Amino acid sequence: MRKKSSSPNRGFRVADQIQRDLTELIARELKDPRVGLITIQSVEVSPDYAHAKVFFSLLQGDTQACETGLNQAAGFLRACLFKRLHIHTVPTLHFVFDRTTERAADMNALIARAVASRAQDD
Repeated sequence: MRKKSSSPNRGFRVADQIQRDLTELIARELKDPRVGLITIQSVEVSPDYAHAKVFFSLLQGDTQACETGLNQAAGFLRACLFKRLHIHTVPTLHFVFDRTTERAADMNALIARAVASRAQDD
């Protein structure tokens, strides 16, 4: 029989703490010029806390270079997280560029075009 977790929201709390700590670490500790002004959108932690997908958006610059820089600095950031977090297993970090804002802007443009063409038809 499987033992029930004492806190079902622990994964969300760990992901939230990782997000807050990574935001601070990237801004203060990371000196890679490829990593510009980024925003950590969300963090998804696997159930066994072995891996974490970190979704980020970039204000300006090359997304590929920034993603490469972050993934190359993942070991350094994980070591820094290990010092801050008080959990047994600090997950391996995998950075992924979040295209949600781009998709939202595209959808807004499509809606605006549809509304404009409907207004011309009426």
